[in-house]
Amino acid sequence: MLAQFPVMQYLYTNFSLEKYDAYLTDMIPNNYKQVAVFEGDLCVGLSGLWSGTKLWSGKYLEIDNFIVHPDHRKKGVGKMMTDYIDIIGKETNCTMIVLDAFTGNYNAHRFYYNQGYAPKGFHFLKILNENGLS
Repeated sequence: MLAQFPVMQYLYTNFSLEKYDAYLTDMIPNNYKQVAVFEGDLCVGLSGLWSGTKLWSGKYLEIDNFIVHPDHRKKGVGKMMTDYIDIIGKETNCTMIVLDAFTGNYNAHRFYYNQGYAPKGFHFLKILNENGLS
């Protein structure tokens, strides 16, 4: 996962390798995984995945930090990843796949709508430490 740090920087431009390493150290024991698409040796798409269980949904799969290399957008890389994530969700008996997309990210909204995703509600948050955000 650390080898794909340059792809992660397309989403988090101020992210350091040390911070990424520390976060992965915390996340991996808590069921965090990644899927990636490669063209030769170049990672052109990357997404984190979590699975969990909630009372209202049962077992679910969560997409986290879905990134397509800017030079490879609109080439089917994103669809390739969502199709594969669908397979993982079905194989692991999840009832649904969930994700967050920032409210102003209209390109992502259009993409996710086209992949069969729809908003179900609002994801509320309360920032407790602004300096800790990526």
